[in-house]
Amino acid sequence: MAKEVYVGNISFATNGDRLGEVFADYGTVEAVNIITDRETGRSRGFAFVKMATEEEAKSAIAALDGKEIDGRQLKVNEAKQKASFGGRRPGGRGDRE
Repeated sequence: MAKEVYVGNISFATNGDRLGEVFADYGTVEAVNIITDRETGRSRGFAFVKMATEEEAKSAIAALDGKEIDGRQLKVNEAKQKASFGGRRPGGRGDRE
């Protein structure tokens, strides 16, 4: 079963192909999604990498957390599931008292 990995503190110069190559050393990379700013299209400095199996994801996390890639020390861990906000956006007016 595929497992998603969170990758933080990535260099703005790092692209999806480069990140995929780094993770491919630890298993099959099914997808790389670098999160970008909607307005500027620039990387927000983090990404999600989908590995083919949980074992491959754990191997990548153990090997790459703290490793320097393109001048930045990566923060790599298991991706958390998206929280449900009941249709409201976090930080919206409905969240204030």
